[in-house]
Amino acid sequence: MTERARLIEYFDEAVAAGAPRYKVAQLMALSERTIKRWREGDRVAADRRPDSQPAPQPHQLTPEEEQAMFDTCNLSEFRSLPPSQIVPALADKGIYIASESSFYRVLKKHRQLSHRGRSQPPRQVPEPTSFTATGPN
Repeated sequence: MTERARLIEYFDEAVAAGAPRYKVAQLMALSERTIKRWREGDRVAADRRPDSQPAPQPHQLTPEEEQAMFDTCNLSEFRSLPPSQIVPALADKGIYIASESSFYRVLKKHRQLSHRGRSQPPRQVPEPTSFTATGPN
């Protein structure tokens, strides 16, 4: 017996015993509409959710193009620049790899969208030594 059939059987038992339909559905963490959709007359409907993977898009970046963008972003001259500055700099040299939004997507995928350049270490701030309260007033 599938899980759907078991849940519908429990639902029907509870409703037949006098429980309100909405309360039973709420206790089962389902909506009444879901239970109605699961029924096909006297039997339980099959799961109609698609199990297939989404089809590849015709303009999707190839792994080679994505790697070229990733490598370009990590070159020493572009390491600390955002894509909004990398793409125009490449365009000035006559090079087009991908759009600015594609650069952002690739960097986000590789978790490099935050500041990628060399940064200064956190500044050590000494604790204040004067005006320390030792008691009331």
